[in-house]
Amino acid sequence: MQAGPERHIADILKERNIILKGADTATRGGFTQVPNFLLKSKDLSAGDKLAFAMLLSYAWQNDHCFPGQHRLAADMGLHETNVRKHLKSLEANGLLTILRRGQGKTNIYTLVLKPPKR
Repeated sequence: MQAGPERHIADILKERNIILKGADTATRGGFTQVPNFLLKSKDLSAGDKLAFAMLLSYAWQNDHCFPGQHRLAADMGLHETNVRKHLKSLEANGLLTILRRGQGKTNIYTLVLKPPKR
């Protein structure tokens, strides 16, 4: 099945038995595709997975992003301490590299979109 530029995503998804109500509103903010290996990982908590998805949404088509932890916490509905815990877990699991740029500057986060080799 090939989607031409004139086809709306809601029409394409209906062919796959998925219905999005209000798709125009939903698509205005964009979508974030999270790799299935990450969603199904037993090594990551739900918060770890949400943190990865949030970083991925900021990065969009790049392989890095640089939101502040305050912004991440607000978007995730968590305290900054919990955000740091989830980021450390992602880093320990080989899914994230954090480049610290110093006082008053946001970190640069590099996302790994392949399952880590075990």
